Amino acid sequence: MTVIGWMQIAFYAALLLAITKPLGWYLLRVYDGSMHWLSWIERPLYRLGGVDPTDDQHWTRYAASLLLFSAAGMLLTYFVLRLQALLPLNPQHLAGVTARQAFETSASFATNTNWQSYAGETTMSYLVQATQLTLHNFVSAAAGMAAAIALTRGIARHGGEAGGRLGNFWADLVRGTLYVLLPLSLVVALVLVQQGVIQNLAPYRVVTTLEGARQTIAMGPAASQIAIKQVGTNGGGFFNANSSHPFENPTPWSDFVEMFLILAIPSALTWTFGRMVKRQAHGWALWAAMFAIFAGGVSATYWAEARGNPIQAAAGVDVRPSAGNPGGNMEGKEVRFGIANSALWAVATTDASSGSVNAMHDSFTPLGGLVPLVNIQLGEEIFGGVGSGLYGMIMMAILTVFIAGLMVGRTPEYLGKKIQAREVQMVMLYALVLPAAILVPSAVSVLVKPGLAGLTNTGPHGLSEILYAFTSTVGNNGSAFAGLNGSSSYYNTLFGFAMLVGRFAMMVPVLAVGGFLAGRKPARESAGTFPVTTPLFVALLVAVILVVGALTFFPALSLGPIVEHLLMGAGRTF
Repeated sequence: MTVIGWMQIAFYAALLLAITKPLGWYLLRVYDGSMHWLSWIERPLYRLGGVDPTDDQHWTRYAASLLLFSAAGMLLTYFVLRLQALLPLNPQHLAGVTARQAFETSASFATNTNWQSYAGETTMSYLVQATQLTLHNFVSAAAGMAAAIALTRGIARHGGEAGGRLGNFWADLVRGTLYVLLPLSLVVALVLVQQGVIQNLAPYRVVTTLEGARQTIAMGPAASQIAIKQVGTNGGGFFNANSSHPFENPTPWSDFVEMFLILAIPSALTWTFGRMVKRQAHGWALWAAMFAIFAGGVSATYWAEARGNPIQAAAGVDVRPSAGNPGGNMEGKEVRFGIANSALWAVATTDASSGSVNAMHDSFTPLGGLVPLVNIQLGEEIFGGVGSGLYGMIMMAILTVFIAGLMVGRTPEYLGKKIQAREVQMVMLYALVLPAAILVPSAVSVLVKPGLAGLTNTGPHGLSEILYAFTSTVGNNGSAFAGLNGSSSYYNTLFGFAMLVGRFAMMVPVLAVGGFLAGRKPARESAGTFPVTTPLFVALLVAVILVVGALTFFPALSLGPIVEHLLMGAGRTF
């Protein structure tokens, strides 16, 4: 670890804090109707879709609209992928995508996961990249923000004025896309082009290398897709090497911009939430809980990677940093980014649902790889994806006040609303879907031949690769331990269903909680009300998140990265 490395991490954290309020204020203006002077942009879209944006939808209709919209988008993308060979903007004459991979990919992008079991530059045409995949990058992110805003409305409203109504999904979707994601992505794309990210429709170029070999250089409209993949915490790469590819991420400044965008909107939404529920201090309390876990993860990962591999040190490799040697574990990392920025990106991308990478997580040390894995397993709560991070943290906050209520023997309250049986049932369903959808298929996959086929490593690291794959797909993250070849009928099918379950089986309970709370009259605070703006609440919230995650996943982790770390310390590997 170096002073410069810590300074870079501190600068990132300071800028994240600085953007939270101004961007949060802008998001508030977008969703509270203050942008009505731009309604002339929205009206043609509503007329085209036959939508009344003033229709205040009950939570069941809101959820149905979200599900039907996502299903229609997924179906469209499936057919475009299958027919790719017959469509224009395909200068490389790439074939249509196979049925199993088209299903997985359409599910992946419809759920904001962007898991890729293919190399983008050799599988997807410009038309698919620029329309289908980029389209889902926008609308899946906008749908996530809409769900978070709907839950916030449910908490802010009272029974007499709402009766389970959460707003209009179509209006939230359109406004999030038009006023947040599109303008931000346009600005970011221009910045990335200035930094050297490519943006063209030229055919691939065949060049002669210095050694005299022939090499094909992929081209394409990369900057536009990279901008929204980072802004919308989508992840996924235009190129197979993702953001370690020089055409996606050519400079240290492009690296910082892309990395910063991962957490910008999730961080700002905590301020928006606090203002909408008229408890700004509580919004900052949620931010503090998120940041505390984030800071712990960055510190642990940076330490593990900067410490390096003791087996290499014992073999005579110098793992100490110096003027001419970065030291530590540089396997799978770009020299131009170094260990600090690689560790920071790995933690930020798995705290959110981004999944974009500038280093290979599979090459991290066991503890360095453990932190990104645990980040996803804790749920989308440590800033999380756009929208999904906020509503995940709110669900954990409700669970926290429920536990606090049990401690003192009183009915729990959250922001003036009594928490009753229905809300607790939905919170528990939300909390149980993630581990069930991860652990069950992971256990099956280590027992059957199709699950073990394509596995590069054996022993604890092989288990970590399978566990990470299901954790990433169910958690709608999209990053991977690259040692598992997921391009098979078995994994394409399982991963596709895992992503759908991880997105929608968790989103519906969130909207149900919003609807239940919207129909409830406010309760006066009393001496037994647990305050949700204090350091004690932040500490208890962090403890609940960590304990729930530890109790659920520790047995599996102890057989994977933890055992691998102990073996590495003893000088043994598999």
